[in-house]
Amino acid sequence: MSAGSKGAGGPRQHSSGNKPAASGSAAASSQSRGAGQKKSGGKPSAPASAREVALDILVRVEQQGAYSNLLLGSSLQKADLSREDTGLATELVYGSISRMITLDYVLGGFVSKGLAKLQPWVRNLLRLSLYQIMYLDRVPSHAAVNEAVNIAKKRGHQGISGMVNGVLRSVLRAGELPVLPEGLSREERISILHSHPLWMVQRWSAEYGPDTAEAMCAANNEPPAVSVRVNKTMISRTALLAEMLEAGLDASESSVSPFGLIVKGGGNLALSSWYRDGYLSVQDESSMLVAEAVAPEAGMKVLDCCAAPGGKSAHMGELMKDEGQIIANDLHEHKAKLIKEQAARLGLECIATVCGDALELGSALQPESFDRILLDAPCSGLGVIRRKPDLKWRKQPEDVASVAALQRELLQSVSGLLKPGGVLVYSTCTTEQAENSGIVADFLEHNPGFTPVSFKSEVWERLEGTALAAGEGIQLLPHHFGSDGFYIARLERLS
Repeated sequence: MSAGSKGAGGPRQHSSGNKPAASGSAAASSQSRGAGQKKSGGKPSAPASAREVALDILVRVEQQGAYSNLLLGSSLQKADLSREDTGLATELVYGSISRMITLDYVLGGFVSKGLAKLQPWVRNLLRLSLYQIMYLDRVPSHAAVNEAVNIAKKRGHQGISGMVNGVLRSVLRAGELPVLPEGLSREERISILHSHPLWMVQRWSAEYGPDTAEAMCAANNEPPAVSVRVNKTMISRTALLAEMLEAGLDASESSVSPFGLIVKGGGNLALSSWYRDGYLSVQDESSMLVAEAVAPEAGMKVLDCCAAPGGKSAHMGELMKDEGQIIANDLHEHKAKLIKEQAARLGLECIATVCGDALELGSALQPESFDRILLDAPCSGLGVIRRKPDLKWRKQPEDVASVAALQRELLQSVSGLLKPGGVLVYSTCTTEQAENSGIVADFLEHNPGFTPVSFKSEVWERLEGTALAAGEGIQLLPHHFGSDGFYIARLERLS
């Protein structure tokens, strides 16, 4: 198995920057500014509404296995919706995917022949409509029903529109939903109420306890915050915060990272002049802690084994004041290109990008030649479900064991490249201790020349009392700070 690239698809981002304000009327929420496509008769059709765009995406995700975040970005560009409708479409896609178990459980009580027998577009139309009724207070229920019926008439026939109307109006009459039967286990109730696979809930309950498991599931269903890392080689966090406040943004300092800012309602900050000028990078707060744990200093030689898309390499370059050398490796050429683009945008010349299998770095590079090594390992990604809700339905229990074997091999392989007295940081964006503390404990058992130093770091001093001491490392869970779930272990080579 090769290594060197992490995850599939990009991060979940709400296009409006935070949880979008849904339209207050059916008409307002269904209009867009896009030019209509022409029908076969030559007359332009009405532009697609936010709900229709969302419906098309949901069907393709279910039928074709498409990644929602990638498909959403391309679909929104083509649709040219208003800012408000872009927010609504985004919320409907991510919300319907994230809450799928709950939605299907409720709908199963009202669709007489069963959801599985419905056409995919009808099934997903019911899901996104029920999502609005159950979770979007600012969308009137009657508006959600009327829009669903209109779409059903447009795409189907009278029988389908009548069924959609009947199901949704029956839901409205039913009162508070879902209604759970007696006799369910705590884990089964959590699975249905917070829409996570039962195996995942059972795993977290066994590992962290049922209360923490439920808190993790609830947090995963919340919209992700938009956080940015300040490039302190160009501007201080205080100065950039002042600029954002002056521009009318709702911004505040991160309590997790001294390099972070939280921005609400700022839109896509990757389109801002601050981003273009290299003053900031879009990055989750937990992810910002990794480079800080590496603690590289100016003049050091650093290896980032699995570096794409380059956020952590760039952060290390900033911490080193662009003095020294960072070898940033990734398995895929197109992802290595992203690292180069990041470095160029931020004005960092110390980052040298290479493309190759991280498992081969141990033999390709000189032994004991690096002051710092970062292994941000490929993982199950179960700490980033908030940004990638598809992960809940794509992952299986055996995936954790499979990737853990690769992580163990990677850590052993690159450890020989570290100088005595140097520091190796092992990190993942998952909550699974089989991939985290289990990997580190196994490594330390077989490598007595290394010792853990995670709890001597500034990161731990700041997070202690909230983050967990997981084995020899630090475990952040998604409900701790509203950031991604992350594991970070800091290992020093003694000899």
